Amino acid sequence: MTSIQMHPLSPHVGVEATGLDLNHLDEQDIGLLRQAVAEHGVLFVRDQTLTPEQHIAFARRWGEIDINKYFPANGGHPEIAEVRKSETQQTNIGGGWHTDHSYDQIPAMGSILLARETPPKGGDTLFAGMGAAFDSLSPGLKDMLRTLRAVHSADHIYSADGLYSKTDQGVDLKGHEERTRAVHPVVIRHPRSGREILYVNPAFTLHFDGWTREESVPLLTYLYQVAMQEQFHCRVQWAPGSLAIWDNRSTWHYAMNDYHGHRRLMHRITISGEPLA
Repeated sequence: MTSIQMHPLSPHVGVEATGLDLNHLDEQDIGLLRQAVAEHGVLFVRDQTLTPEQHIAFARRWGEIDINKYFPANGGHPEIAEVRKSETQQTNIGGGWHTDHSYDQIPAMGSILLARETPPKGGDTLFAGMGAAFDSLSPGLKDMLRTLRAVHSADHIYSADGLYSKTDQGVDLKGHEERTRAVHPVVIRHPRSGREILYVNPAFTLHFDGWTREESVPLLTYLYQVAMQEQFHCRVQWAPGSLAIWDNRSTWHYAMNDYHGHRRLMHRITISGEPLA
């Protein structure tokens, strides 16, 4: 077993692991990393050297791999989705608070994102802990939210006339014909930690099930404002060889778009999840 050390990134979300090589981990090491992700939402490591094949092999130790429907693949590796922004593009991918794959019937467990090319400065990713956000709510609001379900979709983002089609990212994306709709509990219980988590997000949650969009927006907006408080966040600063593993069920994330004129290339592998409850 390696001498892995864990260092919290903030009080409510995120931990950085040191003293490990992702190419040489035994099952006890993997168990320790799994527990860290379950408890902290996101695990960050630096200075890793992984080929695409090693990245895929490491991801398979976490579960089955979801093939991304929208992002370009890395050459002959369909398991790896490229999240990229060129020197000339103004719009980035993920430039707003969101939870990946909440629009799927069985949302992804999480993602393993590896930095390949990073700008001289900027391009950080913010993460929010949605367990802590839920904990901060009043008992009465918690009780009401436990009775609700919400409708999620990605069609307004990725379709031929969606949000990205109106930006300079549109040429890089695919899957315009995909149609998504899923209904999930607003409060879920994490399958590993057992913690209650607020499971709505600004990008993909459309409205509460059985409510109109107009009726839903005021409450959703309030919940988003709570989760956007800095006390629930951590910030990850990337360099080539940095890697983050996050739990989509318990976190939001936000890719900062503050590096215009520079290239940023990230390789993402998404890990399959399980039904939410």
